[in-house]
Amino acid sequence: MKTISYFALALTLMAGCKEAGKKNTQDAASKEEKTVTAKDENTNKSEWVSLFDGKTFAGWHGYNSDKISPEWSVQDGAMVLTPDNTNKTGGKNLVTDKDYTDFELSLEWKISEGGNSGVFWGVKEDPELHEPYQTGPEIQVLDNERHPDAKAGKTHQSGALYDMVPPSEDVAKPAGEWNTMVLKIDHRSNEGKVWLNGVEIVKFPVQGEAWKEMVKKSKFDGWKGFGIYETGKIGLQHHGNQVWFRNIKIKEL
Repeated sequence: MKTISYFALALTLMAGCKEAGKKNTQDAASKEEKTVTAKDENTNKSEWVSLFDGKTFAGWHGYNSDKISPEWSVQDGAMVLTPDNTNKTGGKNLVTDKDYTDFELSLEWKISEGGNSGVFWGVKEDPELHEPYQTGPEIQVLDNERHPDAKAGKTHQSGALYDMVPPSEDVAKPAGEWNTMVLKIDHRSNEGKVWLNGVEIVKFPVQGEAWKEMVKKSKFDGWKGFGIYETGKIGLQHHGNQVWFRNIKIKEL
C-alpha cells in the first residue's frame, strides 16, 4: 500500500514539474514576443518614411480643403507650385494628412528668382483659421539675393525660424538651385534644429518659457494658437511665387 502511495506521489510530482516547466516556457516565449514586438516598433519608428512618391500628392491635401489646388503639380519627381495670383480660391497651401509630434524632416527645395515660400510644422487645421502660419511656425524658404524680405533682417532669410531665430550663416544656394534642408523637432529634449546644405544653422527651444519669450519678441506676439500645438501637420507654403519640393521624407523620434 505504501509502495502504491509513493508511486502516486512520484507521478504527481512529475506532472507538477512538467506543468511548471511548460508555464516557464510559455512565460519566456511571451516575454520574448513582447521584446521583439517592442523592438520592431522602435525600429519602425526610427526609419525614414517617404512623404512624397514623386508621382502623386498621396498623403497631402490643401489646407482646410479636401482638394489640391490646380496651381500645384508634379513635374520630374518634384511638387511644383506655379501660382495663379488671380485665383482667390482656398486650399492653396499643402499639408500632410497625418499629424506629427517629434520628428526629423528632410527635403529638397528650389525657389524661383525673387521667390518666397516656407515649411511649417505643428499646423492645426481650423475653418476659422485661414492660413497655416496662424498656428504653425515656419522655416523660411527664400531667394536671399532678390526678395525684399531678406533685407528685413536675418530672421527672414533662408533657413531661419521665421521672425524668431536667424541662421548662423548664409549657406543657401542661389535661386534655381536645389537646397537640402533637415528640420528636427524634439519636445522631449526641448530642442529644434535646422540644417541647410549639411550645415547646422539654427537651434531653438520648442516649448516652455524660452519658446514663449521668443514668440513674445516676434510678430506673432498675441496670436492666439501660434506655436502651441505639439502635434500637428507639416505644411508647404503658397506665397505667390514658384517653388519646388522633392525627396520629402520623415523619421519619427
